[in-house]
Amino acid sequence: MTEQTHHEVAALLDRSHRLGADPRNTNYAGGNASAKGEATDPVTGEPVELMWVKGSGGDLGTLTEAGLAVLRLDRLRALTGVYPGVEREDEMVAAFDYCAHGKGGAAPSIDTAMHGLVEAAHVDHLHPDSGIALACAADGERLTAECFGDRVAWVPWRRPGFQLGLDIAAIKRANPGAIGVILGGHGITAWGDDSDTCERNALEIIRTAEAFIAERGEGRPHPFGAEVAALAPLPEAERHARAAALLPVVRGLASTDRPQVGHYTDSDAVLDFLARAEHPRLAALGTSCPDHFLRTKVRPLVLDTAPDAPLEEAVERLGELHAAYREDYRAYYERHAEPDSSPAMRGADPAIVLVPGVGMFSFGADKQTARVAGEFYVNAINVMRGAETISAYAPIPESEKFRIEYWALEEAKLQRRPKPKALASRVALVTGGGSGIGRAVALRLAAEGACVVVADRDAGAAAKVAAEIGGDDAAVAVTVDVTDAGQIAEAVRAAVLAFGGVDLVVNNAGLSISKPLLETTEADWDVQHGVMARGSFLVAREAARVLVAQGMGGDIVYISSKNGVFAGPNNVAYGAAKADQAHQVRLLAAELGGHGVRVNGINPDGVVRGSGIFSGGWGAKRAAVYGVPEEELGAFYAQRTLLKREVLPDHVANAVYALTCGELSHTTGLHIPVDAGVAAAFLR
Repeated sequence: MTEQTHHEVAALLDRSHRLGADPRNTNYAGGNASAKGEATDPVTGEPVELMWVKGSGGDLGTLTEAGLAVLRLDRLRALTGVYPGVEREDEMVAAFDYCAHGKGGAAPSIDTAMHGLVEAAHVDHLHPDSGIALACAADGERLTAECFGDRVAWVPWRRPGFQLGLDIAAIKRANPGAIGVILGGHGITAWGDDSDTCERNALEIIRTAEAFIAERGEGRPHPFGAEVAALAPLPEAERHARAAALLPVVRGLASTDRPQVGHYTDSDAVLDFLARAEHPRLAALGTSCPDHFLRTKVRPLVLDTAPDAPLEEAVERLGELHAAYREDYRAYYERHAEPDSSPAMRGADPAIVLVPGVGMFSFGADKQTARVAGEFYVNAINVMRGAETISAYAPIPESEKFRIEYWALEEAKLQRRPKPKALASRVALVTGGGSGIGRAVALRLAAEGACVVVADRDAGAAAKVAAEIGGDDAAVAVTVDVTDAGQIAEAVRAAVLAFGGVDLVVNNAGLSISKPLLETTEADWDVQHGVMARGSFLVAREAARVLVAQGMGGDIVYISSKNGVFAGPNNVAYGAAKADQAHQVRLLAAELGGHGVRVNGINPDGVVRGSGIFSGGWGAKRAAVYGVPEEELGAFYAQRTLLKREVLPDHVANAVYALTCGELSHTTGLHIPVDAGVAAAFLR
């Protein structure tokens, strides 16, 4: 906040942060809050009434002043005089631009009218599970009266917009003692003459609804029905192993229309829901709150095989259910789409896949979107539990869901999103990612939109790079010795459970021992071949299992070396291991091409600065071979190149990006030199 922040704005932001920090109050990026107050018009010098309201797409928990829309209240309320009626209410959103004060701040959301037309200084519109449970109960209006008396009124379902704002304003005038309303099928709205009162009223509605549901549930059968023994959760280790086996397959299916990142959830709420007899019926009813189904689609895909059924049976059934889901979704679209006005169907794949005994897979264009979709479905489970406890779950009609999902205003919001980065929705696994070339590659791939699994034998180094990239939605660290097949399998499984699969593998882990032939021991030979030749093979083999299961193509990139084709002195073990890697590229390109997997290599040379290999003793030994001080080795290598330029880790990372960004989509089996020009290493 700036020093000039209006006191009402400061109070609004503080309240928003408190409300948004507690998931019982509202979901991520859901709901909005507002404040009204008087300020000085800089043009006239006269006082003017303003409203500050959370803008479109913001999140209450992290809201800043820049995320507020700022409107003149007199002009906003004057729109009631030109309102053309509910059939044309979408036109009113564009009219909000003419109510802006100054530059107007963030884009006003569809709920702006609700805040502006209600006669209260502060207004909160939230999506608490308890409130939505009442809103989605079959007899929600009666139950609202039982729960709150005349302190909270009922508003029948209406799509968010100008008319809903008029409805709430009228109900508030007709119920002067009310502190808020339950919005049928949707959520709650509360108000107050000051920020503290508004927040207190919102929390009273939420907590009172929670207590009401809890009291009604005492001594009654479970709202989701009896436990079904055949659907009981698998033990944790088996559950995670099953999830790791199924997720790549499911991700591939969920990416039929466009690539998706996955998220896995096996919370108690999810596992309990899926272990109960009523879960198929309730899941088929779909979600209700607009914020929920815009993220989760109208309903999930539910696997109906036993948790411990043979994997092949589950995979086959998933394929059948996915085909049926797509047919059903297309039929849903065709039932409700207006031939000349509805946006084109965006995609028929599920966003939520429920697997009894295992958990929930959720999908989105990036990890955060996938994770939030899963969180929203957990909200929906909580809503179903509450509604079934006090009555019966009765979400809004399918036709109303379609009106929101394919709303022109929602389509316009989607079109305003920035263009995805080149590697968006791709999951990269980088070995030796804790330093040097691996670190540079990991950082570059993440900067281009990829989710990155930083794999390194040094757990601390891997964690440091992952933290440098960002939070768990961007990168995770795994500890792995690439000579150990079991550790590699665990690393790939961690990637699958974190992001849904793997698309891009960078075989970078390496080391070097510089010795003449007669001084090279069998142990020297074995350790270098174990890490680079055998290790690359093991990583490629384990990753290929996932790449093939996904059916989405992918990339494997080997960081080989100029020494794989150039016969330099005193490095027989290193050069031979690198030559092994180089031929693996050709062999795997030939074998995996039928699966759409491209395999390419990069041959760096003289990457001294930032290199883990050179700093670990290799640099000193190579400097001794060439008779130069170690600190001048990089400059020495540069001078022997055609371009006279030193090669840095970032230059290798650039080559990895070039191979994987989509511009070289028809290239496989290639080795790219990144050596500033070493004629003796030219490929022939």
